[in-house]
Amino acid sequence: MKLTAKGQATRQRIIEGAASYLRSDDAAGVTLDDIRAITGTSKGQIFHYFPDGKEELFLAVARFEADRVLSDQQPHLSALTSWAAWERWRDSVVARYRAQGRTCPLGVLMGQLDSTPGAHEVIGTLLEQWQSELRRGVIEMQQAGLVRSGVDAGRVSAALIAGIQGGVQVLRSTGDVTHLEAALDVVIDYLRG
Repeated sequence: MKLTAKGQATRQRIIEGAASYLRSDDAAGVTLDDIRAITGTSKGQIFHYFPDGKEELFLAVARFEADRVLSDQQPHLSALTSWAAWERWRDSVVARYRAQGRTCPLGVLMGQLDSTPGAHEVIGTLLEQWQSELRRGVIEMQQAGLVRSGVDAGRVSAALIAGIQGGVQVLRSTGDVTHLEAALDVVIDYLRG
């Protein structure tokens, strides 16, 4: 559907409002009327921009949140070519999750939107892109002679993502980033050899 600038802004406002609501503690059993109320839109507007209703809107939210996960780590994630760059990336990840506290965009994708058709593909694509960026960083460090050649870049990048997500799950439960910091630090220390 081709949208005017105003239409794109309205559609984006609905997506961002729904995303914000889904990250809240009140999101269980969310309805389109809830989304309509918090975004100040009519039911007609919701169905104009999301003709298939709630599932189409939630899939748009999944894409929005997935994009946020990666964009929040830039420009650091794409520039993992030195130890200082890895530290900047690590610090940006920790700062982002510390700032958002118990709410996590990827947690929304994996939790609230779990039954939304297409959400698993969005999550899978996100994880592939994220792991690819990290893997590229490890390989670049290997090529520069800063990481041992025997390190498996794919496994290390997978461990980083698993460590981040595990640390974030603990953060969501406790409000403490200590586990997230530890996971990142241990894997980066492993890379340093």
